Amino acid sequence: MIHASESNSKAPATVLVVMGSVRAARLCPRIASWVIDIAVAASTSKYELVDLADWPLPLDDEPEIPALGPYRQAHTQAWSRKILAADGFVFVTPQYNWGYPAVLKNAIDHLYAEWRGKPAVIVTYGGHGGVKCAAQLRQVAAAVHMRPTATMPAITLTREMMSGGPMVPEQDFMSEAQVIRQAIRELSEGIDSLVTY
Repeated sequence: MIHASESNSKAPATVLVVMGSVRAARLCPRIASWVIDIAVAASTSKYELVDLADWPLPLDDEPEIPALGPYRQAHTQAWSRKILAADGFVFVTPQYNWGYPAVLKNAIDHLYAEWRGKPAVIVTYGGHGGVKCAAQLRQVAAAVHMRPTATMPAITLTREMMSGGPMVPEQDFMSEAQVIRQAIRELSEGIDSLVTY
């Protein structure tokens, strides 16, 4: 699914919105789609939803560490091309036991240079909003030389939502929309000032 904003005088930047959960009955697709709707209205970038369920990346199956390469596995090479082509990222992830899901860590750790210098927004959600997992993810993003935005939206879910009850992001999370818009503005500024490290 690709979304682009209407008004753009030059080719729009490509931002990948990476969903950090692959659990059954996950809330991530609805929250990520809502984040995209806000982002499209707040910037001129093109947003593409990336579902890690569509990118099976076996643990540690490359003979070399990613920082040294080259990649031998076809799935790693394809993931490399996908990330390399992006100008920035929005990570939308739940908080699991104060951390973020292993599938997201694995997706980041599969590569190295492809992330370098690119800005990233971290959007978390959970019963406590996800501040602790955002802090961990921010450290990992910095380790591969991404440039996380200062603003990291954290969406608090009710117990009913987490138990499969109704959730309408555009109604239930209205108070977070402005924070997401601010993070997207920071992402756009980061893309505009991309530098080579």
